[in-house]
Amino acid sequence: MVFRKLPGVSASGMGLRLSQKFVFLLFLSGLVTLCFGALFFLPDSVRLKRIFLSKTESQPVTVGSENDVREHLKKGAKDPEHLRGITSAKGETSTKLKALSRKPAVTNEAKTDKKDAGGEALEDMTLSRSKTESASKDEKVTSSSNQGANTDTSFDYNKFKKCLLKPPLGIEHGKPSDPQTLQRREKVKEMMKFAWDNYKSFAWGKNELRPLTRNGHIGNMFGGLRGASIVDSLDTLYIMGLMDEYNDAKEWVETSLDLNSNGEASLFEVNIRYVGGLLSAYYLTGEEMFKRKVMVLGEKLLPAFNTPTGIPRGVINLGSGTSWSWGWASAGSSILAEFGTLHLEFVHLSELSNNGIYTEKVMNIRKLLNKIEKPHGLYPNFLSPVSGNWVQHHVSIGGLGDSFYEYLIKSYLMSDKTDEEAKKMYYSALEAIEANLVQKSPGGLTYMAEWRGGILDHKMGHLACFSGGMVVIGADDGAPEKRQHYLDLAAEITHTCHESYSRSATKLGPEAFRFDGGAEATATRLSDRYYILRPEVIESYMYMWRLTHDPKYREWGWEAVEALEQHCRVEAGFSGIRDVYAQTVSHDNMQQSFFLSETLKYLYLLFSDDDLLPLEDWVFNTEAHPLPVVRKSCLQGEGGTHDKTTSE
Repeated sequence: MVFRKLPGVSASGMGLRLSQKFVFLLFLSGLVTLCFGALFFLPDSVRLKRIFLSKTESQPVTVGSENDVREHLKKGAKDPEHLRGITSAKGETSTKLKALSRKPAVTNEAKTDKKDAGGEALEDMTLSRSKTESASKDEKVTSSSNQGANTDTSFDYNKFKKCLLKPPLGIEHGKPSDPQTLQRREKVKEMMKFAWDNYKSFAWGKNELRPLTRNGHIGNMFGGLRGASIVDSLDTLYIMGLMDEYNDAKEWVETSLDLNSNGEASLFEVNIRYVGGLLSAYYLTGEEMFKRKVMVLGEKLLPAFNTPTGIPRGVINLGSGTSWSWGWASAGSSILAEFGTLHLEFVHLSELSNNGIYTEKVMNIRKLLNKIEKPHGLYPNFLSPVSGNWVQHHVSIGGLGDSFYEYLIKSYLMSDKTDEEAKKMYYSALEAIEANLVQKSPGGLTYMAEWRGGILDHKMGHLACFSGGMVVIGADDGAPEKRQHYLDLAAEITHTCHESYSRSATKLGPEAFRFDGGAEATATRLSDRYYILRPEVIESYMYMWRLTHDPKYREWGWEAVEALEQHCRVEAGFSGIRDVYAQTVSHDNMQQSFFLSETLKYLYLLFSDDDLLPLEDWVFNTEAHPLPVVRKSCLQGEGGTHDKTTSE
């Protein structure tokens, strides 16, 4: 034995004394700790860790595979600047959610991940990505996953066009034969050009125009991204045939849309406006630049899903990937209308990149929602991204809940009516809504109340007025015996929303209106009397016209045009107003980007023939960006299954 050569060690008996054994073991454990500590904590420890950790735990941080994307996007940097509270002025209300104030908190996952030894690799990846994105024309899609080394990830745009049933812009760009309707459509086009020209003159490159002060507004919803009005307007300009203006917008996106922002962004707003706008622009025009841009941006949104449940948090730093919940959201919860309004865009991100991770993320949300219990079949507005449980039993078809339901029926339609799960979820939710929320006022008006733990609040928001359009586009695909019922329900809701307009002095609708205390379809609170150029009522007019051809919807739309011209048009653009019941209006000095994307687009489509963006081929996201129906069998075949010409 080697121990026999050591002084003080007996060659007989047990060898080492007990105290010597203890000293030796202490020395040995210290040596092992020192060696492994060096492996794991020296500066180059990431590479050494890979020797010892399993491949499932540590994939190389090389952008290009699905596992890589999942792994390296988990790493987020905590920046003390992100812990500050942010407030949003009344005029800066978001399209689908009025965010009054928030105090972001860095997620536990981000804190844990920062302790990982992958920080150095993240830094290298971020630097490389920054260099890539700064190049406008040669921008590469870093998030494209190759399921195998030889997988072809290119999207065949020509095959996609052959899979459309009709030309996107119709035979004559949807030009109506009726002279009065054509004149009205031309008026809407003039309004768009007026709004755009003033934005270009006074706020070019900023997010929105302040028409009274003639300057630009940036806001804090987009994480440092700029040009929201430009991206939101791309498809509207193209559809209206304003090609000089469209080309200016395209050039700005190509040369000046900087995706290297490092601020806190609303996942929801960036998705519906920027991702939706770029996707739509690509599908309508085939410009590869739009596809490159949207794929880079789509990758930046993925870290928001790194939660214990896969339910994304509402705020994300587009630079670091750190995410957190809105400070005002109950108990750090995520919001139904935000995490439920990603499906359409993310499915198309997977289509363009041939990377299933985007679809996987949104399908995981649906899987969780199907698993958890729903009170009376309803979906409350707040869900914990940590526990996966409802936080409050507040249900609304307006703000906080609205577009979740919209995206259920639209996911079914966009799948070429193959997504049976979305169909089942939608009609089950609609049944619960009818049983618990749909009410009839003493004056005979049908409205959707809000539900707070079993107690009805007899209020309906302007945002909820999209629901007339939602119900009518799903009328044909429910139970055949309920088709007429759905058509009637959609017409009744749309009529109620029109009443909220016609009962005001300006003929524009308030932010919310009530059905209690003797009031019907009118705002009873000063804080609900404003109108910020919202589109939801006009959106329902457009869908009701398309699916019933009742001329009253075009007349109601023209009433809205006249009211906008009289009360919202100012010398340098269009502005929201603070009180729809006041004879003398007070403007809020904000031309919202969704006015260009939604309100004017829906009005233009209302006065166009049905073959302009036909509903058989196109589904509108909640920012009115048209996305094509995905016909898998056609796209995956040797050629298009439809022989109709689809060139503009």
